[in-house]
Amino acid sequence: MAIAMFMTWNGVTPEQYEATRALVGWERDLAPGGLFHVAGFDGDTLRIADVWESAEDFQRFVDGRLMPGVAQVGIAGEPEVHIVPVHELFTPGFSRR
Repeated sequence: MAIAMFMTWNGVTPEQYEATRALVGWERDLAPGGLFHVAGFDGDTLRIADVWESAEDFQRFVDGRLMPGVAQVGIAGEPEVHIVPVHELFTPGFSRR
């Protein structure tokens, strides 16, 4: 079952996000099960919304790729993460593949 992941991470800067993005390379080397990613900043807080095919796919990405990259970049603390089952996904600006 597809899940939506909502992450809030206080104290992460845009520069740290970009460094992690470059290091982990989720746009070059797609994570199995990753369907959608959007990130934005609210002051000094990083906010991310993802859609994954399963919670297990998301957890494999976190454990195997994201957190090792976060550690290398030197991001402190832990994010607040909420995972919920996807009830509906509507993306009128994007065509289905």
